[in-house]
Amino acid sequence: MKIKLENLTKRWGNVTGAEAINLEIKDGEFVAFLGPSGCGKTTTLLMIAGIYKPTAGIIRFDGQVVNQVPPKDRNIGMVFQSYALYPHMTVFQNISYPLKLKKTAKTETQERVQRVADMMDIGHLMERKPAQLSGGQQQRVALGRALVKAPGLLLFDEPLSNLDARLRLTMRREIKRLQIESGITSIYVTHDQIEAMTMADRIAVMKDGRLQDYDTPDQLYNQPKTLFIAGFIGNPPMNFVEVEVSHINGDLHARGEGFNLIVPPDRGEKAADKGKVIMGIRPEDVTIGDDGVAGEIYSVEPLGRDDLIDVRAGEIDILALADPTQNLKYGQNVKLNFNLDRVQFFYPETERSLLWL
Repeated sequence: MKIKLENLTKRWGNVTGAEAINLEIKDGEFVAFLGPSGCGKTTTLLMIAGIYKPTAGIIRFDGQVVNQVPPKDRNIGMVFQSYALYPHMTVFQNISYPLKLKKTAKTETQERVQRVADMMDIGHLMERKPAQLSGGQQQRVALGRALVKAPGLLLFDEPLSNLDARLRLTMRREIKRLQIESGITSIYVTHDQIEAMTMADRIAVMKDGRLQDYDTPDQLYNQPKTLFIAGFIGNPPMNFVEVEVSHINGDLHARGEGFNLIVPPDRGEKAADKGKVIMGIRPEDVTIGDDGVAGEIYSVEPLGRDDLIDVRAGEIDILALADPTQNLKYGQNVKLNFNLDRVQFFYPETERSLLWL
């Protein structure tokens, strides 16, 4: 199923939940709506589902306007954060409930439920009730109930928020595998950028009810179009420093508090002679070596494969990733090297990128 949103807007009086959202989702695509709480991602999802009526704008399913079509007739399946299972029903009864409402024949119901349950690896739990299941098993039941309808569109509203970290990792893989195998168009709402980056074909990044950008995970990570996207996507987050970029003796110099860096022309030219701009660089592009910007280690956080180092250089803090074998310690004086082929620049007033717009 192809989805198209045209200037989709939702308001409650003076409160705006979503403002002029425009995007298209291809048939069979997995799209994530990503952003912090209150950004409008769930509001947009619920308008697509038909639970919220848009204040303005158009929703199209395969070219057909569905604004006035009730939820039950939109051929969608939904998976919620709360699972929403019926506690008095068995696993079989929970999964088969949508087919019961459609008055599907008993034999066909049995076959479809068993097939979906086996796919979800819960075929052996059919007679149990939700209270007898783990959180991960309950989530599989909820997903199976959505899949058994063979919907044209699957909607996920932060479905993994109640699971522990290890189980979230497992379920991320399971949901993505099932989506690829089934080929069902899917929209996944999350505030977790790792979920969005690892699962989605494309990500709609939202803030304050507005769409910031809509692109592949790789493009959003490497070519962020706004300061918000640059800071929200990536873990650990990007470093931001106020600088001035200017031509000096044929080179482009980015000068800030206590440092002076020579940046490549393809990165620095658009930022040159603009006054104060914001320079961004990711921690993985900052290394600790024998020369560079001087600073003192403020904290060391072991992450296993890397150590996350917080270095104070004058009045600024810079995060860097270091090899644990370097045995860096709090209070140690170090030098920071920057991979300036990866640096970003943003307008401080508009927070728009100087490189990608």
